[in-house]
Amino acid sequence: MKRIQYQSYGGPEVMKLEECELRSPGKGEIAVKVAFAAINPIDWKVRNGHLKMVTGKTFPRAMGSDFSGTVISVGPGVTRFKPGDAVFGMAHIRNGGALGEVVIAPEVFVARKPGSVSFEDAACLATPGVTAWNGLIDKAKLTAGKHVFVNGCAGAVGDAAVQLALISGATVSGSCGEASMPRARERGVHPLFDYRTTDLSGIGDRFDVVYDTAGTMKIKVGLGLLGAGGVFLDIDPRPGKFIRAIFERRLKPIICSARADILDGLARAAGAGRLRLPISEIVPLSAAIETLTALERGRRSNGKVLVRMN
Repeated sequence: MKRIQYQSYGGPEVMKLEECELRSPGKGEIAVKVAFAAINPIDWKVRNGHLKMVTGKTFPRAMGSDFSGTVISVGPGVTRFKPGDAVFGMAHIRNGGALGEVVIAPEVFVARKPGSVSFEDAACLATPGVTAWNGLIDKAKLTAGKHVFVNGCAGAVGDAAVQLALISGATVSGSCGEASMPRARERGVHPLFDYRTTDLSGIGDRFDVVYDTAGTMKIKVGLGLLGAGGVFLDIDPRPGKFIRAIFERRLKPIICSARADILDGLARAAGAGRLRLPISEIVPLSAAIETLTALERGRRSNGKVLVRMN
């Protein structure tokens, strides 16, 4: 099989599309023939070595997290899936491999793809949906009637957060760039602010939840937008913020942490037509390194970028 992998941590130049032999799935793991993989910033953050304390020093390492495809084999103890099941999900951060023809993933990081959801749309869901869920449901305990502000509401995590908040019965306000405002308004975000021209600290409203899905909001600003009992969800979980969160209980740094119940919940929402992320581009595996490099270097995309395996 072919996959994008690298022999040392580093920049885009270390990535190679190479043949490799895939191991058999271990206990609690499944092997999936990948249909589509979605590109996420975490892909190059891992490759750059930003998370080497978690990912370790064993090489070669494989690129890619989010995927959709078909189960081809299962490891010992697997009960949720069988060969032939259409699925979507994410690879474990220690292993990666979604940017390859076959990926091995923990069964608890995977869900069945609803028949009404395409493989393309399903590939977009895992990392943005799980991260949004970790913040809104796990940390903020969001319930109907709450008022949520999503900074970066047109990005993948922000868009997922908007949709999950609305599903929960919350009212959603937010900020994004001017070009993305029409889509955000269609989602139901109101009021909506252009982050380039608005001093968010001057917004008059106060919110039950502020979710900085762009990773650009200063903690002081986020906390200042909270009403009584509110929480500020920070998608940029640097070590210092965890220390500060011990003393500032309203601050909740968010780390993407997948679970079977979350993936199943995303599947239900997508199957009901209530969760879908826009796709801006689909490229073949042979062009994936070039595309990854361009995105890492700042090329903008108005939606998810997918890699097609066949």
